[in-house]
Amino acid sequence: MSQETTKIQVQQRPEYDASLLSLSCSPLLTKLYANRGITAASELDNRTQTLIHANQLKGIDAACELLYQAYLKHKKIIIIGDFDADGATSTALSVLSLRALGFQNVDYLIPNRFDYGYGLSPEIVDLAMQQGADVLMTVDNGISSISGVAHAKALGIEVLVTDHHLPGDETPIADAIVNPNQVGCTFPSKNLAGVGVAFYVMLALRSLMQEKGCFTQFPAPNLASFLDIVALGTVADVVKLDENNRTLVHQGIARIRAGFCRPGISALIQVAKRNQKQLVATDLGFSLGPRLNAAGRLDEMSHGVELLLCDDYMRANTLATELDGLNQSRREIEQSMQQEAMLSLQKLSIDQNNLPLALCLFEADWHQGVIGLVASRIKEKYYRPTFAFARANNGEIKGSARSIPGIHIRDMLDLVDKTIPGVILKFGGHAMAAGLSLLEKDFQLFNDTLNAVLKAQVDDALLQNVILSDGQLSAEQFDLSIAQELRDAGPWGQGFPAPIFDGDFELKQQRIVGQNHLKMVLQQGDKLIDAIAFNIDPKVWPNLSVKTVSCVYSLDINEFRGQRTVQLLVQLIEPKA
Repeated sequence: MSQETTKIQVQQRPEYDASLLSLSCSPLLTKLYANRGITAASELDNRTQTLIHANQLKGIDAACELLYQAYLKHKKIIIIGDFDADGATSTALSVLSLRALGFQNVDYLIPNRFDYGYGLSPEIVDLAMQQGADVLMTVDNGISSISGVAHAKALGIEVLVTDHHLPGDETPIADAIVNPNQVGCTFPSKNLAGVGVAFYVMLALRSLMQEKGCFTQFPAPNLASFLDIVALGTVADVVKLDENNRTLVHQGIARIRAGFCRPGISALIQVAKRNQKQLVATDLGFSLGPRLNAAGRLDEMSHGVELLLCDDYMRANTLATELDGLNQSRREIEQSMQQEAMLSLQKLSIDQNNLPLALCLFEADWHQGVIGLVASRIKEKYYRPTFAFARANNGEIKGSARSIPGIHIRDMLDLVDKTIPGVILKFGGHAMAAGLSLLEKDFQLFNDTLNAVLKAQVDDALLQNVILSDGQLSAEQFDLSIAQELRDAGPWGQGFPAPIFDGDFELKQQRIVGQNHLKMVLQQGDKLIDAIAFNIDPKVWPNLSVKTVSCVYSLDINEFRGQRTVQLLVQLIEPKA
């Protein structure tokens, strides 16, 4: 929780006429849905029947025909994944689905980020060729792999690209491309994660194989059994939870809660000390996703894929424990790098009132696997698009970028590339996150050009961090049943944010617990409420002279030794003037 509050305002959302809605829920939840743009109960129908049909995806027929022919001719298919949680879930989902559909010769490759970098490179194609690949299917990558696809085609390997990232000016000459963001695709939801795209391809393939009479020896598999994997990858990749994605995530979480999920996901829940029967989307994003990501950040993402593939609970627990250890190492590395980043900003004499439009940070000894997390943390603290770079090979540095709402970071990189052609060696991404590489000697030129481009393109109003509040709660609403209703009402996430409230409280108790977490007892009226604020500034809190505080918070449930009580998760706390 940032204490840099001079640029933060708590703002009430506009009023909505909630009487237009006919939702069978509490008035509070009806208001919360209205605040998020819901205008009809049908928009909250999370049954699988409401999912957009796969036939609206451009290239889906060609993709299915390619895979069907591979099935008939017993060709070897190798899935080429990415080294993050979306890539791992996409890879596991594709392998499991193809095997369930009766494919006998399916394997996968995840490029090691340190040896090969991102995507279907010519080097990865050569590696796949050595393993006997007849068909390559990319998941969560490939739309920018121009040279890799060309190399595969020159070697006589068929290529199916499934991706969700924004295409550049040139697209690969693949045998088939399925990407809701490719030119000419009319699929209504442009927000599918890579695992969502892969899931749709598998659904369409199953339909084609049913039409062809392939399931005479065994019944057609129920691919909905893999929605737990789809939910994990979708939430972990922080894509917008539009109506279609909410259905995918809701269905996946329902399966997990009911115990119908992969052993690896249950094992991740266990090592993360989450309650499987009460699991919510934020648990996927903040507890399971980081542990899965740790494999690709510090080691080989194949560990994460193997966790999702394995059917043995003992092995799943072993793999999950290893990932938990990697995640702890990742946290320690990230914390050290974050401290170095803050020192770098201090050396530049940057203060909160005189920030550049974008923050570009580089340290030679930073770890490539953690720069994205560092960029994210710095962005949260200073509310500026942030780039963190680490040294790579051959004089290059690799960067990871995180942006703020209203500044499309990939489009900004495209403008920088056009301004200083050739300086950015390669880049890709989407609105809120991107990756790039350039020569170390060009770092300052890139920094200066990026800020010049942003100055010409960006309205200063976008740089004002505004917390949108759902208003105040009454003392009677600090109730366990209401907190449970809010937990069950999601899935909340990117583009469909969890309810946030604000209000004034009497500060009755305050103390530090763990690592800089402020534990409090607050009072409103006659009601005493437990509250906690994570990662506070120890130079500011506890403040024993403060008696009244203004808080921005979410209503949550604390579970301790079998007891469940209401707890406020405080995002922002300031002394009441």
